[in-house]
This record gives sequence, C-alpha cells and structure tokens, in this order.
Amino acid sequence: MREYRIPDSEFKRRWEKVVEEVRKKGIDILIAQSNEADFANVRYLTDYWPIFETAGVAVSKKGDIALLIGPESETFALDRSRVKKIYRILQYRESAEPEYPDMELDDFSKVFREMVGEKVRKIGLAGYQIFPVPVYEAIKEAAPEAEIIKSDDILVNMRIIKSPVELEMLKESFRISEIALEEAIKSMNSEMTELQLVGIIEKALYENGAEYEGHPQYVLSGKNSNHAIGRPGYDKLGKGKLIQLNIGARVAGYSSSVGRPVCIGKMSSEMRRLVEAGLDMHRKTMEWMKAGVKASEVAKKFFEYGEKIGVGKNLLYGPCHGLGMLEVEKPWMETNSNYYLEENMTFQVDTFLYCDEFGLRWENGVVVKKDGVEPLSGKLMEIIEV
Repeated sequence: MREYRIPDSEFKRRWEKVVEEVRKKGIDILIAQSNEADFANVRYLTDYWPIFETAGVAVSKKGDIALLIGPESETFALDRSRVKKIYRILQYRESAEPEYPDMELDDFSKVFREMVGEKVRKIGLAGYQIFPVPVYEAIKEAAPEAEIIKSDDILVNMRIIKSPVELEMLKESFRISEIALEEAIKSMNSEMTELQLVGIIEKALYENGAEYEGHPQYVLSGKNSNHAIGRPGYDKLGKGKLIQLNIGARVAGYSSSVGRPVCIGKMSSEMRRLVEAGLDMHRKTMEWMKAGVKASEVAKKFFEYGEKIGVGKNLLYGPCHGLGMLEVEKPWMETNSNYYLEENMTFQVDTFLYCDEFGLRWENGVVVKKDGVEPLSGKLMEIIEV
C-alpha cells in the first residue's frame, strides 16, 4: 500500500509564504490554533495532527516558526512535525485539565522572548472560531499591552488555491471514497443497521489507503436522512426508505466526501422526483462554475433554478463550500459571496434537499478551471435502487 506524504519542499514553500504574509499584515507574531477535529492550520504548516490535546503554530516576523503543544505530546510531535522547534505549554493540555505539578513546561513569555526578541505590540490569531479561552488568556497574560487581531485570512488565503501536490492528495482521497461507496452499495441490505454499513465503509477506506475518515460517515435512513448534519445509529436500512450515503476518506491530511441518495427497492414517486431534481441542480451548478465567475452569481442561479423546477421550499442552503484539508472549509459559496472563482480552487458541490419524511444529498468534489470544473468524483451519478 502506498504511503502518502507531502514533500518537504511543499512545507518550505508554505513557511516562506506565511512569514511573508505575517510581515505584510504588520504583526509581530501569528498564533494559529488547531484541535483534533479542526486540525488544518497546524497540519498545513507542520504536518502535526493533535490528539486529545490541542495545538498551535507560532510564526514570527523574524521568520521563526514553532509548534506549540500540550505537556504529553512531545515524543509524537518530534516524530511527526516538520517544524523542529517545539514548545510545551500547559494551556494546550487535554480537557480533563491535569496539572502536571512535577513537569517543567514553557509559557508564552518564553515564546515571545525567543521568537520576537522585543516588546510584542501586535499578535494575530488564526483559527479564531475554535480558539480556547485558556490559550487566549495565557497570551494576554504574557503580552498584556499587545493588540490582538483576528488573522484567519492569512492561512485561509494561502489554502484556497491548491498546489499540484495538494490536488494529487485530494484526487486520491476521492478515489478511495468512491471505492468505499461502491462497496457499501454492493453490501447493503434491508436488515442491516446504519452503523453496520458504516463498518463496511470504514473497512474499505482503510484497506485502500486512507489515513483516517474525511468526516464521520453518513449512513442516514428514512427520517434520519433529512438531517443536514447527523450521525448514524441503530435504525435498520429497510426497504423503500431514502438512505443517504456520504463517504469521505482522508489522505495526507486532505479530505473528501462523495454523497449519493440510495433506496433498497423502488423509490416512491415523490422521492424519485426530489432525487432527480437534486441531481439536475447538482449538474447545473457545475455547468455554472468556471474561473472568473463571481461566486454569488452561481449561488443566485442555484436558488432561482430550484424555484423554477418546484423545489425551492426543499432547499436549506447551497450550492458549494470550500474543500481541502477539511471536507468543509472556507470559502462558502452564498448569495452574498463577492469573491471570484480562480483556477485550482477546490469545492464540494453540495446539493441538499429535504422534506418532512426524508432528505437527500448529491455531493462531489471539483477543481475550478479556466473553462469549467474538473470533477474529483463522479461515479454512480444516477438513480440508485438496489
């Protein structure tokens, strides 16, 4: 089995770029935050992926980069991180809050002294939505007079346009996801529970090269399928029920999701109508996308078309969200999105319709190109009755 790995040259390029952006923004030091679920900022710059504890990356205007970890992760971080300067800081500890009274640890005063070397006047925070209060308070205590500003845009903007290496990893993650999708459809039966089918999906993902799941696998049947965000349980798949599959692998930190609505037996007329409408809207969305198009125009066309074909009331959101290390990341594509699509942006085309009895999602990854999009997935784009 192939081992997927981002080369050192790619990390060197990222380090040079992030230091350049820190200097442009006029901040003394950037602190980027990650946790086990939202690992992207730290992994993007270090290849380290925290478990139990949280983690951060510090980038100074001097050009220094350091990994910030909790007390217990040092040996793992030394083995895994491409950045070799590591600080162990109490506030990155796990949520059970052990105190480690006999352990010598670092603090942000040391980080700032060694990485900035002068009074810290401006600190940028990335990963603002998930920034832990204890880490924030520790930063404030170490630099009480410093201005702290939200600086998510530095890493978001760096990650929006994908490099050839990143595209290769995404393509592999979708390839593996489609293998698991086909295995799930081949294996499912009406007496199987949602969680039993998840087990089959997980086996296929790991057997074919995934390092982890791109997201918790969606196997949502019947009423459960109308949850835009949900978790599988012990319900049986049953016959004649809409079963929503969303299957995602992760490869070298890059995540995918392939979504297909499935029915064991024949779909009802209303179910088929909405499933076909969703597929129609899904294909139309891809037709509207290409470099130079304003994102809001794609979203407006999506909702207008939904009204035209009679499913406006069945839409919750749409039509796309960013794709990369996380299966859902910036930028979203909404009716107030004022950015323009650029070549090698990557998106999940995510077409979700729902009613009281069921919901359905067609989902595929795409790469924006000059004259359209390059699909990252596309198998079984048809009515699926097994």
